[in-house]
Amino acid sequence: MSLENTSVNKSFSGWTKHYTHRSTSLNCDMRFAIYLPPQTANGQKVPVIYWLSGLTCTDENFMQKAGAQRLAAELGVAIVAPDTSPRGTDVADDDGYDLGQGAGFYVNATQTPWNRHYQMYDYVLNELPKLIEATFPVSDKKSIFGHSMGGHGALVLALRNPEQFQSVSAFSPIGNPVNCPWGQKAFTAYLGKDSTTWTDYDASLLMRNATEVVPALVDQGEADDFLEEQLKPEALDAAAKASGYPLQLNRREGYDHSYYFIASFIEDHLRFHARHLNV
Repeated sequence: MSLENTSVNKSFSGWTKHYTHRSTSLNCDMRFAIYLPPQTANGQKVPVIYWLSGLTCTDENFMQKAGAQRLAAELGVAIVAPDTSPRGTDVADDDGYDLGQGAGFYVNATQTPWNRHYQMYDYVLNELPKLIEATFPVSDKKSIFGHSMGGHGALVLALRNPEQFQSVSAFSPIGNPVNCPWGQKAFTAYLGKDSTTWTDYDASLLMRNATEVVPALVDQGEADDFLEEQLKPEALDAAAKASGYPLQLNRREGYDHSYYFIASFIEDHLRFHARHLNV
């Protein structure tokens, strides 16, 4: 599979790089960013932490705003940030910011016209890691984290595939999408009106019924404008208590939904993943 490198920036003796490639699962060209720590310059294979961004974001937001490269270089971990949806002139879209391009919700769409391109679950779980592991000096050990819509995606991917991820974390995740406007709109479009098909993509429902576990960390700002209507961390908390799931949920007074919040606690999340990746 051919890759086109579109940018390279040295950062903390490592490299932040952006690439485009043709995705077979999404049937379009896709972008992703990767941070390669300085350890890889000597051929050392490092574990990967996948970052999933939120609504309206691209592969660039995290790399530019989160301030993760310094600690990733110190810890010796790579970070991969894919785009948040398929894109292109022939890719289905919507006028709303919360559906279509920039709003893939990390599901495999089953409804037309979305199902032709919107297979983000398969892309993040299978296609992208295979490409990364075949191309870059990384190992097959990986963890996953994300923000908002991406926090939802990270939790769902880890909860459904505990054998593939060493740990999972999220900032301000959409914790109970079957019961919030963002999730209901997206799931109706992508998965259909039968809400019984939505449960495979709801982290609180998956956590409540989990039989295998992936260590989980969630940070939620108490001044988040989306807290009550959209995010519903209380559903995650109740699910973890009901099943005994190892979830650490931190409520952070005064913090909002922005990358200022993410940058404030990114070190905690990277060190959390590093412990479980044994680096």
